[in-house]
Amino acid sequence: MFRSRSGRGKAVGTALLAAVSLMLTLGGCGVDPVTPRDARQEGGTDDKAGGAPRRVDCAQVTCIALTFDAGPGKDTPRLLDVLKEKQVPATFFLLGSKHVDRYPDVVRRIADEGHEVANHTWSHRILTDLDESEIRDELSRTQDAIEKITGRKPTLMRPPQGRTDGTVSDVSRELGLAQVLWSVTAKDYSTTDSALIRRRVLDNAHRDGIILLHDIYDGTVPAVPSIIDELKRRGFTFVTVPELLAPGKAEPGTVYRPERD
Repeated sequence: MFRSRSGRGKAVGTALLAAVSLMLTLGGCGVDPVTPRDARQEGGTDDKAGGAPRRVDCAQVTCIALTFDAGPGKDTPRLLDVLKEKQVPATFFLLGSKHVDRYPDVVRRIADEGHEVANHTWSHRILTDLDESEIRDELSRTQDAIEKITGRKPTLMRPPQGRTDGTVSDVSRELGLAQVLWSVTAKDYSTTDSALIRRRVLDNAHRDGIILLHDIYDGTVPAVPSIIDELKRRGFTFVTVPELLAPGKAEPGTVYRPERD
């Protein structure tokens, strides 16, 4: 979902094609997504998620996960200030080239402030267009770069444009990475209108949803405070993706995607 700000009309058309491609890819290559509810049920009654105590029980509470792709960027520190003020945890799918390597202090802050640090590849190449060694390189370079900064390799990744297949799943499993898709997107790569971004998220928010935003686009971070406030008013509790799946644990290679209401 990484797009330049120019050529927005083309970007929207490309996004629609990507959505169709995603459905065909998932449906045609034996990749069967798991929902957060299924993951929780498979996890049984254990009160821990990946070794950490659960903060909330999403089987009982109306949870939603806020996720950000393709950062960090210049606006990420301001976003972290908002999340800290409003006491909201998020999941950051970080891009390696010109992001992780350019903003190591921000990556460290994301981890230190309790957010989930995840992998969005090194250079945002479409993984289903690559061979096995190229997929491995895209993911492992970012794994290593994040570990060097935070001391921990991510356990989650998001394939660019949501495109995955059996080979991507096999390499992800090898590297200890579960794949996380989404159910709510503001298509903020195609607009700088914060009010529109807010409306698109709020119109589609649902229980167990995973919201996809990008902290690298000008309209996104200004929209976040009012998105959080309104969803809290509606009774949502914000969680990280691992918390959404708990007591289930994200299994390497598996694709996780919420059902839409």
